[in-house]
Amino acid sequence: MTTTPSGAAEPGTRRLEDVIAVQLRHYRQAAGLTTSELAARTGLSKAMISKIEAAQTSASLTSLQRLAEGLAIPVTSLFRGADSEREAVFTRAGQGAATVRSGTRLGHEYQLLGALRRVPGALEPTLVTLTRKSDTFPLFQHPGSEFLYMLEGRMIYSHGPYEYTLSPGDSLLIDGEGPHGPQELLETPIRFLAIAQSATGGSTA
Repeated sequence: MTTTPSGAAEPGTRRLEDVIAVQLRHYRQAAGLTTSELAARTGLSKAMISKIEAAQTSASLTSLQRLAEGLAIPVTSLFRGADSEREAVFTRAGQGAATVRSGTRLGHEYQLLGALRRVPGALEPTLVTLTRKSDTFPLFQHPGSEFLYMLEGRMIYSHGPYEYTLSPGDSLLIDGEGPHGPQELLETPIRFLAIAQSATGGSTA
């Protein structure tokens, strides 16, 4: 649930006047100003400010700029909450969705931590776990980039003709077009976070 600064619940889509009214009242009260004091700061009338806070009028851009300057805030703060609800995915520890990929049959575990299906080019984070169950590792290729962050264990990871020894805390940012994947498991179990662009449809490993 999305809330305004005053704690009132917002519907998915709101009239712009309503949004500005809530934000203006919030920032004025947070600044400890009365409508009369804000009027003196901005050159707007007390009646006009009261109408804006009651969502009874559409304020001009010039008036909004004056109000923002009088409150010492960015003018964009007065529009906060005007957008419709945005997609978000919250995943609790250990509750990511298990996915099947080309490395699954080799003992690799892939746990998808979230995906924004309505956002083109959104990032797709995956928690990858590797064990000694296999000495053969698939290579992956996909458009876009991929970011790896080591959490546990040590491994040699290949990208094209290059190899990188990764330990906890190490990271690797690669061009996904180059063949890449684990080359050798040095200390298991191995866990790392792999983040790729979901819009590419490529596999992560």
